[in-house]
Amino acid sequence: MFTGIIEEKGQLAGIKRGASSMEMTIRANVVLEETKIGDSISVEGVCLTVTSLSSGRFTVDVMPETFHGTTLSSLSTSSAVNLERAMAANGRFGGHLVAGHIDGVGKILRKRPQENAMYIDIAAPPELLAQSIVKGSVAIDGISLTIFELSENHLTVSLIPHTAGETTLGSKKVGDSVNLETDMFGKYVQRFMEHAPKQPMNADYLRRHGF
Repeated sequence: MFTGIIEEKGQLAGIKRGASSMEMTIRANVVLEETKIGDSISVEGVCLTVTSLSSGRFTVDVMPETFHGTTLSSLSTSSAVNLERAMAANGRFGGHLVAGHIDGVGKILRKRPQENAMYIDIAAPPELLAQSIVKGSVAIDGISLTIFELSENHLTVSLIPHTAGETTLGSKKVGDSVNLETDMFGKYVQRFMEHAPKQPMNADYLRRHGF
């Protein structure tokens, strides 16, 4: 589990590609502190397992499901990537609950400066927009952001200068793809409502179904 507060930008030091898989070696500093083989690190919003560690770098595997369902397959050597270690149980919860399980890929439609902010319109699949609300949270390339506007085909978020400078999203251009993870609670509510019983949900029903 992650919070969407990026700890540092890493850099790809090497990629071994298969037909539908990858092994990535990533240069980093902060996220390597106290990290062990088998720990989880969010890379561009994707929860990946550390398979090897050496001085100033770590390696992760990308399986076919992740290869086809995220932007990781488009990365190349020297690409910058957002990095965050899994949240410690006694750590500060600065963003929102982020699982690191990408729901879909979006595309940047427009970037427009406004005072000290950069507003970014991102096209997203309809099913992800249905799980989103204005003033709700969304993880974009692993960054916890607030949704300011919603339309039929896109959502809008805003970056302050710090976030733009400390993450990969600030340097992405119109047409670039981004990993999207919608709010976990919204997905649970949607799932529950889709399968909600027709009869009233009394206390006995809720107790029997674990609520």
